[in-house]
Amino acid sequence: MSSSKKSGFDRIIDTIEWMAALFVGIVAANIFVAVLLRKFFDTSIPDSFDFGRMLLGILIFWGIAATSYRGNHITVDLLWTHANDRWKRYIDIFATLVLMLVVTVQTIMLFDKVSMTYQDHVLTYDLNLPTWPFFAVAWMGDVCAVLLIAIRTWRLIADPQALAPDSENGH
Repeated sequence: MSSSKKSGFDRIIDTIEWMAALFVGIVAANIFVAVLLRKFFDTSIPDSFDFGRMLLGILIFWGIAATSYRGNHITVDLLWTHANDRWKRYIDIFATLVLMLVVTVQTIMLFDKVSMTYQDHVLTYDLNLPTWPFFAVAWMGDVCAVLLIAIRTWRLIADPQALAPDSENGH
C-alpha cells in the first residue's frame, strides 16, 4: 500500500513501529559501544549500565505497542483454531478488549512510576542525570500500545477486512 493511500490510522501505526525499531537500534548501539570501549580501550561510557537498563525498559514498552496491533505476540489458539470465522472474530474482539484493559491499567500504573521518579528526583549514578525522562518515554510507548489496541479493536468490530493480512499470519 503506498503512503498516499494509507489512512491516518496506518500512518500512526507505522510511526509507532518505526519508533520501536529506533529503540532497538539505540539499545544495540549502546551495548556495542560499551563493549567496544571496555574491550579495546579499557574505559566505559559513564552511566552505561543505567542507560542500558532504562533503554531496555523503553524498548519493552514500545515493543508492546508494536506487537499489540499486529497480533504477533504469543497466543494460545486451541479454541480459536477450531472455531468458525464468526467465532474467531468474537474471540479476537474479546481477547483484544481484555488486552486493552490490562495495558490501560499498566499505563496508569506506569504513569504513577514516572511521577514518583520525578518527585523523588532519582538520578543516574555517574552523571547524576534525572531518570524520569527515560520512564516518561517508556510510558509514552505504553500509551501508544493502548492507542494501537484501540485501533485494532475498532477495526475488528467495524472493518475486519483491514486486519485480514494479519489473520493469515496467525491473527
